[in-house]
Amino acid sequence: MNRPITFDIEKRGPGLARAGTITTPHGDIQTPAFIGVATKATLKGIVQDRFSDLGVQAIISNTYHLFLSPGEGVIEKAGGIHAFMNFDGPIMTDSGGFQVFSLGEGFGKKLSKLSSMPEVTPESSTQPVFYDEDLATSHGKLAVVDEDGVTFTSHIDGTLHRFTPERSIEIQHKIGADIIYAFDECTSPSAEYEYQREASGRTHAWARRSLLAHRQNIEMGNKQGLYGIVQGGRFADLRIESAKALAEMDFDGYGIGGSFSKNDLLGILDKVNAELPEEKPRHLLGIGEPEDLFIGVAAGADTFDCVTPTRNGRTGTLYTRNGKLNIRRAEFTDDFTPLDATCSCFVCKNYTRGYIHHLFRTGEMLGPILASAHNIYFLTHLIADIRTSLLEKRFESFRDEFLSQYL
Repeated sequence: MNRPITFDIEKRGPGLARAGTITTPHGDIQTPAFIGVATKATLKGIVQDRFSDLGVQAIISNTYHLFLSPGEGVIEKAGGIHAFMNFDGPIMTDSGGFQVFSLGEGFGKKLSKLSSMPEVTPESSTQPVFYDEDLATSHGKLAVVDEDGVTFTSHIDGTLHRFTPERSIEIQHKIGADIIYAFDECTSPSAEYEYQREASGRTHAWARRSLLAHRQNIEMGNKQGLYGIVQGGRFADLRIESAKALAEMDFDGYGIGGSFSKNDLLGILDKVNAELPEEKPRHLLGIGEPEDLFIGVAAGADTFDCVTPTRNGRTGTLYTRNGKLNIRRAEFTDDFTPLDATCSCFVCKNYTRGYIHHLFRTGEMLGPILASAHNIYFLTHLIADIRTSLLEKRFESFRDEFLSQYL
């Protein structure tokens, strides 16, 4: 069997940090890299022909949402997701597990996405890695977990569906992304140790089944790489145990996932990555704030995805080298300077803070579109600068300089 995904490490250090290149059937990803979140085969507010100008090398779409609409059969009939959405670059699809489990934690119980963690808000310091307002309201009313898979209802029409590892892989084969993910159980951040341990064990069993289902389809095994997902919640020993278990399986790469405090994750990420095969790429699911990219890279992560740049853009929060700004504030009414004088994106070259402030205050849809585009460009070019600093052996000095100005 051919390996559709390869990874070449070009520079190592400091510590676990590295710069490299992931080769996929639809092009290379220069790492470290920020992967745009295109949940429903669209990067919210960004037209595909802008991807290159904005530095978007690759995107990740969502199996659960694409399964419900338009359906994997429609995408397969269109010629696969690349043809369907008219993007010829690398695409990932997650397994759908996060949306299906809806952050629930009850084995064999009815699960609601937020019922086990009502204290979580977008501003919470303990927010789950994957928290997003859209996702928080886009789930069904029922999910029942058993050892074989999960039965759930659609958030669209309440119809009943079932995902197993084999079914998730089958759907992802038909969608046709370059990199797909093993089906895993995503648990609540508040789940106790014993349940996290049980769920992690199920994730490992499902990883083996996902891998077998993928390898048995020779045609798709030659076209798509499969990543396993490290779980274990907020518990360091379970995370390390999960990494060791997955490292023994022949995956093309690894995702570090789950829902828990971001601080819990970043505090043990280096220990997790130390257990994963060095020659395989590592993707950190759901992390993407500027300061977090430095932590993730230092801990050995190669690629990242997060909804924050477009979510923040839709609400008027913009990244700049001097930190975030809320463009809705009255102080920007007659500010005719760029969003960020150091930024070279088309938004900063052509529009002022005052104009974008006006768009938001009057409810014009162009405001969120421009803000989202700027935020995407900011993150993709920040991580490109991080890559350059690794290649030039000045990562730590670049990190310290950037954060001293940004935070």
